[in-house]
Amino acid sequence: MQGNIPGVQWFLNRRDLLKQGVATVSVATLATAMTALTVPTAALAQDGQDPLGGQPAKGATPSIKDFDYQIKYQRAFEAVLWNMPAIAIYSLRRAAFTGLGMKDNDIISYSAVATPKLEAITANSTTPYIAAYTDLRKGPVVLELPASGPDGSLYGQVVDAWQFTIADVGPSGLDQGKGGKLLFTPPGYSEAVPDGYIHVASPNYRIAFAFRSVPAPGKTAADAHTYAQRLRMYYLGEAGNPAQQKFVDPIAQRYPTLPFYDGRHFEDMHAIMSVEPVREHDKVMMGMLKSLGIEKGKPFSPDESAKRAMNQAVIDVWYYLQDWYDHTPDAMRFWPDRHYVSLLQADENKTFSFTYDDYIDLIPRAAEFFWCTYMPRVLSDAPATQYMMAMADKDGRLLEAGKLYKLDIPAEMPVKQFWAITVYDRATMSFIYSDLDRTTLSSYELDKMKKNADGGVSIYVGPKAPDGLEANWIPTSGKRPLPAVRFYGPTDAFNNKTFKLEDFELVS
Repeated sequence: MQGNIPGVQWFLNRRDLLKQGVATVSVATLATAMTALTVPTAALAQDGQDPLGGQPAKGATPSIKDFDYQIKYQRAFEAVLWNMPAIAIYSLRRAAFTGLGMKDNDIISYSAVATPKLEAITANSTTPYIAAYTDLRKGPVVLELPASGPDGSLYGQVVDAWQFTIADVGPSGLDQGKGGKLLFTPPGYSEAVPDGYIHVASPNYRIAFAFRSVPAPGKTAADAHTYAQRLRMYYLGEAGNPAQQKFVDPIAQRYPTLPFYDGRHFEDMHAIMSVEPVREHDKVMMGMLKSLGIEKGKPFSPDESAKRAMNQAVIDVWYYLQDWYDHTPDAMRFWPDRHYVSLLQADENKTFSFTYDDYIDLIPRAAEFFWCTYMPRVLSDAPATQYMMAMADKDGRLLEAGKLYKLDIPAEMPVKQFWAITVYDRATMSFIYSDLDRTTLSSYELDKMKKNADGGVSIYVGPKAPDGLEANWIPTSGKRPLPAVRFYGPTDAFNNKTFKLEDFELVS
Protein backbone atom coordinates (compact mmCIF):
# COMPACT_ATOMS: atom_id res chain seq x y z
CA MET A 1 0.00 0.00 0.00
CA GLN A 2 2.81 2.41 0.95
CA GLY A 3 4.46 1.84 -2.43
CA ASN A 4 1.52 3.50 -4.15
CA ILE A 5 2.11 6.82 -2.33
CA PRO A 6 4.97 8.79 -3.96
CA GLY A 7 6.04 10.68 -0.85
CA VAL A 8 6.31 7.52 1.21
CA GLN A 9 8.30 5.75 -1.50
CA TRP A 10 10.65 8.76 -1.74
CA PHE A 11 11.43 8.54 1.98
CA LEU A 12 12.02 4.82 1.74
CA ASN A 13 14.51 5.45 -1.07
CA ARG A 14 16.23 8.24 0.91
CA ARG A 15 16.52 5.93 3.91
CA ASP A 16 18.32 3.35 1.82
CA LEU A 17 20.68 5.94 0.35
CA LEU A 18 21.51 7.38 3.76
CA LYS A 19 22.35 3.93 5.04
CA GLN A 20 24.84 3.72 2.17
CA GLY A 21 26.50 6.97 3.23
CA VAL A 22 24.94 9.31 0.66
CA ALA A 23 25.08 13.05 1.48
CA THR A 24 22.25 14.59 3.62
CA VAL A 25 19.10 15.88 1.96
CA SER A 26 18.61 19.62 1.50
CA VAL A 27 15.78 21.49 3.22
CA ALA A 28 14.21 22.37 -0.12
CA THR A 29 14.28 18.78 -1.25
CA LEU A 30 12.72 17.71 2.09
CA ALA A 31 9.88 20.25 1.66
CA THR A 32 9.17 18.91 -1.80
CA ALA A 33 9.05 15.41 -0.38
CA MET A 34 6.63 16.46 2.39
CA THR A 35 4.29 17.89 -0.23
CA ALA A 36 4.45 14.64 -2.10
CA LEU A 37 3.64 12.79 1.13
CA THR A 38 0.67 14.88 2.30
CA VAL A 39 -1.20 15.87 -0.79
CA PRO A 40 -2.11 12.38 -1.93
CA THR A 41 -3.14 11.44 1.67
CA ALA A 42 -5.50 14.43 1.96
CA ALA A 43 -6.99 13.51 -1.34
CA LEU A 44 -8.18 10.26 0.22
CA ALA A 45 -10.67 12.16 2.55
CA GLN A 46 -14.07 13.18 1.30
CA ASP A 47 -14.76 16.90 1.12
CA GLY A 48 -16.64 18.21 4.23
CA GLN A 49 -16.42 14.98 6.28
CA ASP A 50 -15.90 15.44 10.09
CA PRO A 51 -14.25 13.10 12.62
CA LEU A 52 -16.41 10.69 14.53
CA GLY A 53 -17.21 12.39 17.83
CA GLY A 54 -15.47 15.34 19.40
CA GLN A 55 -18.41 17.75 19.18
CA PRO A 56 -22.22 17.83 19.53
CA ALA A 57 -24.39 16.90 16.57
CA LYS A 58 -25.01 19.52 13.93
CA GLY A 59 -27.82 21.85 14.95
CA ALA A 60 -27.33 21.27 18.71
CA THR A 61 -27.51 24.34 20.94
CA PRO A 62 -26.78 24.86 24.67
CA SER A 63 -29.79 24.73 26.96
CA ILE A 64 -28.45 27.53 29.16
CA LYS A 65 -26.77 30.87 28.63
CA ASP A 66 -25.15 31.54 32.01
CA PHE A 67 -22.65 28.71 32.45
CA ASP A 68 -21.05 30.29 35.50
CA TYR A 69 -24.35 30.27 37.42
CA GLN A 70 -25.33 26.82 36.16
CA ILE A 71 -22.19 25.06 37.32
CA LYS A 72 -22.37 26.79 40.70
CA TYR A 73 -26.00 25.76 41.09
CA GLN A 74 -25.26 22.14 40.21
CA ARG A 75 -22.34 22.00 42.61
CA ALA A 76 -24.36 23.65 45.38
CA PHE A 77 -27.24 21.19 44.93
CA GLU A 78 -24.94 18.15 45.13
CA ALA A 79 -23.02 19.69 48.04
CA VAL A 80 -26.19 19.97 50.15
CA LEU A 81 -27.00 16.29 49.53
CA TRP A 82 -23.40 15.29 50.26
CA ASN A 83 -23.18 17.33 53.44
CA MET A 84 -26.55 16.37 54.98
CA PRO A 85 -25.14 14.14 57.79
CA ALA A 86 -22.57 16.74 58.81
CA ILE A 87 -24.88 19.76 58.64
CA ALA A 88 -27.51 18.08 60.82
CA ILE A 89 -25.11 17.36 63.68
CA TYR A 90 -23.30 20.69 63.34
CA SER A 91 -26.63 22.54 63.62
CA LEU A 92 -27.20 20.95 67.02
CA ARG A 93 -23.77 22.12 68.17
CA ARG A 94 -24.19 25.63 66.76
CA ALA A 95 -27.53 26.12 68.48
CA ALA A 96 -26.16 24.89 71.83
CA PHE A 97 -23.21 27.29 71.74
CA THR A 98 -24.99 30.35 70.36
CA GLY A 99 -28.43 29.85 71.92
CA LEU A 100 -27.78 28.07 75.21
CA GLY A 101 -24.39 29.59 76.02
CA MET A 102 -22.68 26.21 76.26
CA LYS A 103 -19.02 25.30 75.89
CA ASP A 104 -17.22 22.08 75.02
CA ASN A 105 -17.84 19.35 77.64
CA ASP A 106 -20.86 21.08 79.20
CA ILE A 107 -23.79 18.64 79.33
CA ILE A 108 -27.40 19.32 78.40
CA SER A 109 -29.67 17.46 80.80
CA TYR A 110 -33.40 17.96 80.38
CA SER A 111 -35.28 17.94 83.68
CA ALA A 112 -38.41 16.70 81.92
CA VAL A 113 -39.46 15.33 78.56
CA ALA A 114 -38.94 17.73 75.69
CA THR A 115 -41.60 20.13 74.44
CA PRO A 116 -41.82 21.76 70.99
CA LYS A 117 -39.21 24.25 72.23
CA LEU A 118 -36.72 21.52 71.34
CA GLU A 119 -36.74 22.16 67.61
CA ALA A 120 -34.95 19.03 66.47
CA ILE A 121 -35.28 16.37 63.78
CA THR A 122 -37.68 13.57 64.89
CA ALA A 123 -36.78 13.90 68.58
CA ASN A 124 -38.62 11.92 71.24
CA SER A 125 -40.68 13.36 74.09
CA THR A 126 -41.19 10.36 76.33
CA THR A 127 -37.78 10.23 78.04
CA PRO A 128 -35.50 13.16 79.04
CA TYR A 129 -32.63 13.97 76.70
CA ILE A 130 -28.96 14.33 77.54
CA ALA A 131 -26.46 15.81 75.05
CA ALA A 132 -22.99 17.31 74.83
CA TYR A 133 -20.36 18.46 72.33
CA THR A 134 -16.58 18.57 72.38
CA ASP A 135 -13.56 19.33 70.20
CA LEU A 136 -10.70 16.83 70.14
CA ARG A 137 -8.27 19.39 68.70
CA LYS A 138 -7.79 20.33 72.37
CA GLY A 139 -6.87 16.75 73.29
CA PRO A 140 -8.51 13.40 74.17
CA VAL A 141 -11.81 13.55 76.08
CA VAL A 142 -13.12 11.32 78.87
CA LEU A 143 -16.82 10.50 79.18
CA GLU A 144 -17.78 8.77 82.41
CA LEU A 145 -20.94 6.65 82.15
CA PRO A 146 -23.02 5.46 85.12
CA ALA A 147 -23.97 1.79 85.29
CA SER A 148 -27.50 0.75 84.37
CA GLY A 149 -29.55 -0.50 87.30
CA PRO A 150 -32.50 0.17 89.58
CA ASP A 151 -31.92 3.94 89.34
CA GLY A 152 -32.09 4.10 85.55
CA SER A 153 -30.21 3.45 82.34
CA LEU A 154 -28.88 5.26 79.31
CA TYR A 155 -29.49 4.64 75.63
CA GLY A 156 -27.87 6.58 72.81
CA GLN A 157 -24.91 7.24 70.55
CA VAL A 158 -21.71 9.24 70.30
CA VAL A 159 -21.12 10.45 66.74
CA ASP A 160 -18.35 12.17 64.84
CA ALA A 161 -18.60 15.30 62.69
CA TRP A 162 -20.07 13.30 59.82
CA GLN A 163 -22.59 11.82 62.25
CA PHE A 164 -21.18 8.34 61.93
CA THR A 165 -21.69 6.53 65.23
CA ILE A 166 -18.38 5.82 66.94
CA ALA A 167 -19.88 4.51 70.20
CA ASP A 168 -23.22 3.15 71.34
CA VAL A 169 -23.81 3.35 75.09
CA GLY A 170 -26.03 1.54 77.55
CA PRO A 171 -26.96 -2.14 77.85
CA SER A 172 -26.55 -2.67 74.10
CA GLY A 173 -23.49 -0.41 73.81
CA LEU A 174 -19.73 -0.50 74.37
CA ASP A 175 -20.10 -0.43 78.13
CA GLN A 176 -22.82 -3.16 78.05
CA GLY A 177 -24.70 -1.19 80.68
CA LYS A 178 -21.86 -1.59 83.19
CA GLY A 179 -20.78 2.03 82.93
CA GLY A 180 -17.13 3.04 82.73
CA LYS A 181 -14.84 5.63 81.18
CA LEU A 182 -14.83 6.11 77.42
CA LEU A 183 -11.72 7.82 76.06
CA PHE A 184 -12.15 9.61 72.73
CA THR A 185 -8.95 10.38 70.84
CA PRO A 186 -8.48 12.66 67.80
CA PRO A 187 -7.38 11.70 64.27
CA GLY A 188 -3.76 10.56 64.15
CA TYR A 189 -3.48 10.05 67.90
CA SER A 190 -0.54 7.70 68.61
CA GLU A 191 0.11 7.96 72.34
CA ALA A 192 -0.51 5.04 74.69
CA VAL A 193 -4.02 4.80 76.12
CA PRO A 194 -3.96 4.68 79.95
CA ASP A 195 -5.38 1.65 81.73
CA GLY A 196 -8.97 1.70 82.80
CA TYR A 197 -10.43 3.35 79.71
CA ILE A 198 -12.56 2.08 76.82
CA HIS A 199 -10.73 3.56 73.84
CA VAL A 200 -12.72 5.11 70.98
CA ALA A 201 -10.66 6.58 68.12
CA SER A 202 -12.53 9.34 66.30
CA PRO A 203 -11.89 9.98 62.59
CA ASN A 204 -12.92 13.63 63.12
CA TYR A 205 -12.26 16.36 65.68
CA ARG A 206 -15.70 17.47 66.74
CA ILE A 207 -17.85 14.82 68.33
CA ALA A 208 -21.27 14.88 69.97
CA PHE A 209 -23.56 12.61 71.92
CA ALA A 210 -27.27 12.34 72.57
CA PHE A 211 -28.57 9.92 75.19
CA ARG A 212 -31.98 9.21 76.61
CA SER A 213 -32.25 8.73 80.34
CA VAL A 214 -34.68 5.80 80.58
CA PRO A 215 -36.53 5.60 83.91
CA ALA A 216 -36.24 2.29 85.71
CA PRO A 217 -39.50 0.47 86.59
CA GLY A 218 -41.41 2.50 89.15
CA LYS A 219 -39.26 5.58 88.55
CA THR A 220 -40.28 8.97 87.14
CA ALA A 221 -38.87 11.46 84.63
CA ALA A 222 -37.53 13.41 87.61
CA ASP A 223 -35.66 10.28 88.72
CA ALA A 224 -34.26 9.91 85.20
CA HIS A 225 -33.01 13.51 85.35
CA THR A 226 -31.28 12.84 88.69
CA TYR A 227 -29.68 9.69 87.29
CA ALA A 228 -28.29 11.66 84.34
CA GLN A 229 -26.38 13.94 86.72
CA ARG A 230 -23.91 11.07 87.24
CA LEU A 231 -22.38 11.73 83.82
CA ARG A 232 -18.99 13.45 83.64
CA MET A 233 -17.12 14.84 80.62
CA TYR A 234 -13.65 16.41 80.64
CA TYR A 235 -10.31 16.47 78.85
CA LEU A 236 -7.86 13.69 79.66
CA GLY A 237 -5.34 16.30 80.73
CA GLU A 238 -7.73 17.26 83.55
CA ALA A 239 -8.36 13.68 84.71
CA GLY A 240 -6.37 14.17 87.92
CA ASN A 241 -8.62 17.00 89.04
CA PRO A 242 -11.66 17.52 86.76
CA ALA A 243 -13.62 20.74 87.14
CA GLN A 244 -17.12 20.52 88.54
CA GLN A 245 -19.41 19.29 85.80
CA LYS A 246 -21.65 21.95 84.32
CA PHE A 247 -25.18 20.86 83.41
CA VAL A 248 -27.59 22.97 81.34
CA ASP A 249 -31.35 22.42 81.55
CA PRO A 250 -33.07 24.04 78.54
CA ILE A 251 -36.56 22.77 79.37
CA ALA A 252 -37.97 26.33 79.33
CA GLN A 253 -35.76 27.59 76.49
CA ARG A 254 -36.09 27.44 72.75
CA TYR A 255 -33.35 25.20 71.37
CA PRO A 256 -33.46 25.69 67.55
CA THR A 257 -31.26 22.92 66.20
CA LEU A 258 -32.69 22.50 62.69
CA PRO A 259 -30.49 23.02 59.63
CA PHE A 260 -31.06 26.24 57.70
CA TYR A 261 -32.43 25.95 54.18
CA ASP A 262 -31.11 29.28 52.98
CA GLY A 263 -27.69 30.84 52.49
CA ARG A 264 -26.73 30.13 56.10
CA HIS A 265 -26.61 26.44 55.20
CA PHE A 266 -23.36 27.08 53.33
CA GLU A 267 -21.89 29.21 56.08
CA ASP A 268 -22.33 26.21 58.36
CA MET A 269 -20.87 23.96 55.68
CA HIS A 270 -17.78 26.17 55.57
CA ALA A 271 -17.50 26.02 59.38
CA ILE A 272 -17.45 22.21 59.20
CA MET A 273 -14.95 21.94 56.35
CA SER A 274 -12.63 24.46 58.01
CA VAL A 275 -12.06 22.09 60.95
CA GLU A 276 -12.40 18.48 59.87
CA PRO A 277 -9.88 16.34 57.96
CA VAL A 278 -10.64 15.87 54.27
CA ARG A 279 -11.36 12.26 53.45
CA GLU A 280 -9.92 10.80 50.27
CA HIS A 281 -13.34 10.12 48.77
CA ASP A 282 -14.43 13.73 49.37
CA LYS A 283 -11.59 15.47 47.53
CA VAL A 284 -13.55 15.89 44.30
CA MET A 285 -16.36 17.60 46.21
CA MET A 286 -13.88 19.81 48.05
CA GLY A 287 -12.57 20.93 44.66
CA MET A 288 -16.10 21.76 43.56
CA LEU A 289 -16.74 23.75 46.72
CA LYS A 290 -13.91 26.12 45.84
CA SER A 291 -16.07 27.60 43.08
CA LEU A 292 -18.66 28.43 45.77
CA GLY A 293 -16.18 30.23 48.00
CA ILE A 294 -15.82 27.30 50.43
CA GLU A 295 -12.16 26.40 50.85
CA LYS A 296 -10.32 24.89 53.77
CA GLY A 297 -8.10 27.45 55.50
CA LYS A 298 -9.68 30.46 53.79
CA PRO A 299 -12.59 32.77 54.71
CA PHE A 300 -16.04 32.03 53.31
CA SER A 301 -16.13 34.24 50.21
CA PRO A 302 -18.88 33.45 47.68
CA ASP A 303 -19.40 35.87 44.81
CA GLU A 304 -22.88 37.13 43.92
CA SER A 305 -23.43 34.38 41.37
CA ALA A 306 -22.52 31.72 43.94
CA LYS A 307 -24.80 33.27 46.57
CA ARG A 308 -27.72 33.22 44.17
CA ALA A 309 -26.99 29.64 43.14
CA MET A 310 -26.62 28.42 46.72
CA ASN A 311 -29.80 30.09 47.93
CA GLN A 312 -31.82 28.39 45.19
CA ALA A 313 -30.07 25.01 45.37
CA VAL A 314 -30.66 24.51 49.09
CA ILE A 315 -34.36 25.30 48.65
CA ASP A 316 -34.58 22.82 45.78
CA VAL A 317 -32.91 20.07 47.82
CA TRP A 318 -35.52 20.50 50.55
CA TYR A 319 -38.32 20.10 48.00
CA TYR A 320 -36.54 17.20 46.34
CA LEU A 321 -36.18 15.20 49.57
CA GLN A 322 -39.77 15.93 50.57
CA ASP A 323 -40.86 14.56 47.20
CA TRP A 324 -38.51 11.60 47.60
CA TYR A 325 -40.38 10.50 50.73
CA ASP A 326 -43.77 11.15 49.12
CA HIS A 327 -42.84 8.60 46.48
CA THR A 328 -40.92 6.08 48.56
CA PRO A 329 -40.69 2.70 46.84
CA ASP A 330 -42.98 -0.06 48.06
CA ALA A 331 -39.84 -2.01 48.99
CA MET A 332 -39.21 0.46 51.83
CA ARG A 333 -42.46 -0.46 53.59
CA PHE A 334 -41.96 -2.37 56.82
CA TRP A 335 -45.06 -4.44 56.16
CA PRO A 336 -45.86 -4.83 52.43
CA ASP A 337 -49.60 -4.31 52.98
CA ARG A 338 -49.23 -1.31 55.31
CA HIS A 339 -48.00 2.24 54.75
CA TYR A 340 -45.25 2.50 57.36
CA VAL A 341 -41.57 3.09 56.69
CA SER A 342 -38.92 2.52 59.32
CA LEU A 343 -37.20 5.72 60.41
CA LEU A 344 -33.95 3.72 60.44
CA GLN A 345 -33.24 3.11 56.76
CA ALA A 346 -29.82 1.46 56.91
CA ASP A 347 -27.57 0.70 53.96
CA GLU A 348 -27.01 -2.80 52.56
CA ASN A 349 -24.42 -3.46 55.29
CA LYS A 350 -26.93 -2.50 58.00
CA THR A 351 -24.87 0.55 58.89
CA PHE A 352 -25.54 4.22 58.16
CA SER A 353 -22.39 5.17 56.28
CA PHE A 354 -23.81 4.25 52.84
CA THR A 355 -20.19 3.67 51.79
CA TYR A 356 -19.32 0.66 49.66
CA ASP A 357 -16.12 -0.57 48.04
CA ASP A 358 -16.71 1.32 44.83
CA TYR A 359 -19.23 4.10 45.57
CA ILE A 360 -21.10 6.18 48.14
CA ASP A 361 -24.89 6.01 47.88
CA LEU A 362 -25.43 9.76 48.14
CA ILE A 363 -29.21 10.16 47.87
CA PRO A 364 -30.33 7.49 50.37
CA ARG A 365 -27.70 8.83 52.78
CA ALA A 366 -29.02 12.38 52.42
CA ALA A 367 -32.62 11.19 52.77
CA GLU A 368 -31.86 9.27 55.98
CA PHE A 369 -30.12 12.19 57.67
CA PHE A 370 -32.81 14.57 56.41
CA TRP A 371 -35.32 12.96 58.80
CA CYS A 372 -33.23 11.26 61.45
CA THR A 373 -30.21 11.94 63.68
CA TYR A 374 -28.12 9.71 65.94
CA MET A 375 -28.46 6.31 64.34
CA PRO A 376 -26.89 3.20 65.90
CA ARG A 377 -23.56 2.04 64.54
CA VAL A 378 -25.13 -1.16 63.23
CA LEU A 379 -28.83 -1.88 62.81
CA SER A 380 -29.31 -5.28 64.37
CA ASP A 381 -32.09 -7.72 63.57
CA ALA A 382 -33.52 -6.92 67.00
CA PRO A 383 -32.94 -3.16 67.58
CA ALA A 384 -33.44 -1.66 71.03
CA THR A 385 -36.01 0.71 69.53
CA GLN A 386 -37.97 0.86 66.30
CA TYR A 387 -39.85 3.77 64.77
CA MET A 388 -42.62 3.29 62.22
CA MET A 389 -43.29 6.46 60.23
CA ALA A 390 -46.83 6.69 58.80
CA MET A 391 -46.49 7.88 55.20
CA ALA A 392 -50.11 7.43 54.10
CA ASP A 393 -53.54 6.33 55.32
CA LYS A 394 -55.02 2.86 54.86
CA ASP A 395 -56.13 3.73 51.33
CA GLY A 396 -52.64 4.83 50.32
CA ARG A 397 -53.40 8.55 50.32
CA LEU A 398 -50.65 10.82 51.65
CA LEU A 399 -51.49 12.33 55.03
CA GLU A 400 -52.70 15.92 54.67
CA ALA A 401 -52.79 19.08 56.75
CA GLY A 402 -56.16 19.94 58.22
CA LYS A 403 -57.50 16.36 58.21
CA LEU A 404 -58.38 14.22 61.24
CA TYR A 405 -56.95 10.70 61.36
CA LYS A 406 -57.43 7.78 63.74
CA LEU A 407 -55.06 4.94 64.67
CA ASP A 408 -56.29 1.92 66.63
CA ILE A 409 -53.72 0.63 69.12
CA PRO A 410 -54.36 -2.93 70.32
CA ALA A 411 -54.40 -3.78 74.01
CA GLU A 412 -51.30 -5.92 73.59
CA MET A 413 -48.44 -4.16 71.83
CA PRO A 414 -45.22 -6.07 71.04
CA VAL A 415 -42.94 -4.11 73.40
CA LYS A 416 -40.92 -4.98 76.48
CA GLN A 417 -40.78 -1.38 77.72
CA PHE A 418 -43.40 0.98 76.26
CA TRP A 419 -44.90 2.34 73.05
CA ALA A 420 -45.41 5.96 72.01
CA ILE A 421 -46.96 7.91 69.15
CA THR A 422 -45.28 11.19 68.33
CA VAL A 423 -46.50 13.55 65.62
CA TYR A 424 -44.08 15.79 63.72
CA ASP A 425 -44.52 18.59 61.23
CA ARG A 426 -43.73 16.99 57.88
CA ALA A 427 -42.11 20.24 56.71
CA THR A 428 -39.46 20.34 59.45
CA MET A 429 -39.51 16.77 60.86
CA SER A 430 -39.74 18.43 64.29
CA PHE A 431 -42.42 18.83 66.97
CA ILE A 432 -45.57 20.86 66.29
CA TYR A 433 -46.28 23.87 68.50
CA SER A 434 -49.78 23.90 69.98
CA ASP A 435 -51.68 25.32 72.94
CA LEU A 436 -51.41 21.93 74.65
CA ASP A 437 -47.69 21.49 73.90
CA ARG A 438 -48.65 17.84 73.42
CA THR A 439 -46.49 16.05 70.90
CA THR A 440 -46.83 12.46 72.10
CA LEU A 441 -49.18 9.93 73.64
CA SER A 442 -47.79 6.71 75.03
CA SER A 443 -48.56 3.67 77.13
CA TYR A 444 -47.55 5.81 80.13
CA GLU A 445 -50.80 7.80 79.64
CA LEU A 446 -53.14 4.83 79.16
CA ASP A 447 -54.89 5.45 82.48
CA LYS A 448 -55.93 8.91 81.21
CA MET A 449 -57.23 7.79 77.81
CA LYS A 450 -60.63 6.43 76.85
CA LYS A 451 -60.38 2.70 76.14
CA ASN A 452 -62.05 0.72 73.39
CA ALA A 453 -64.16 -2.35 74.11
CA ASP A 454 -61.21 -4.67 73.38
CA GLY A 455 -58.96 -2.86 75.89
CA GLY A 456 -57.04 -0.97 73.24
CA VAL A 457 -57.18 2.76 72.51
CA SER A 458 -57.77 4.94 69.46
CA ILE A 459 -55.35 7.82 68.98
CA TYR A 460 -56.57 10.84 66.99
CA VAL A 461 -54.25 13.11 65.02
CA GLY A 462 -55.58 16.34 63.55
CA PRO A 463 -56.51 19.99 64.08
CA LYS A 464 -59.37 19.30 66.51
CA ALA A 465 -60.20 16.48 68.92
CA PRO A 466 -63.45 14.51 68.56
CA ASP A 467 -65.90 15.36 71.31
CA GLY A 468 -65.05 13.60 74.56
CA LEU A 469 -61.72 12.26 73.23
CA GLU A 470 -59.36 15.13 74.03
CA ALA A 471 -57.16 12.79 76.10
CA ASN A 472 -56.71 10.56 73.02
CA TRP A 473 -55.73 13.43 70.70
CA ILE A 474 -52.47 14.89 69.38
CA PRO A 475 -52.97 18.35 67.79
CA THR A 476 -51.47 19.26 64.42
CA SER A 477 -52.20 23.03 64.36
CA GLY A 478 -52.73 23.11 60.62
CA LYS A 479 -49.45 21.33 59.83
CA ARG A 480 -49.06 18.31 57.60
CA PRO A 481 -48.50 15.46 60.05
CA LEU A 482 -45.72 12.90 60.13
CA PRO A 483 -46.76 10.40 62.83
CA ALA A 484 -44.17 8.06 64.31
CA VAL A 485 -45.18 4.94 66.22
CA ARG A 486 -42.29 4.10 68.52
CA PHE A 487 -41.64 0.63 69.89
CA TYR A 488 -39.25 0.59 72.87
CA GLY A 489 -37.88 -2.88 73.39
CA PRO A 490 -39.72 -4.51 70.47
CA THR A 491 -40.44 -8.22 70.93
CA ASP A 492 -39.91 -11.10 68.53
CA ALA A 493 -43.47 -10.68 67.25
CA PHE A 494 -42.52 -7.22 65.98
CA ASN A 495 -39.06 -8.13 64.71
CA ASN A 496 -40.23 -11.16 62.75
CA LYS A 497 -43.26 -9.21 61.50
CA THR A 498 -45.91 -11.62 62.75
CA PHE A 499 -47.41 -8.53 64.41
CA LYS A 500 -48.84 -5.91 62.06
CA LEU A 501 -50.00 -2.45 63.06
CA GLU A 502 -53.13 -1.09 61.42
CA ASP A 503 -52.80 1.96 59.18
CA PHE A 504 -54.09 5.41 60.05
CA GLU A 505 -57.68 5.94 58.94
CA LEU A 506 -59.14 9.19 57.63
CA VAL A 507 -61.97 10.37 59.91
CA SER A 508 -62.80 13.75 58.42
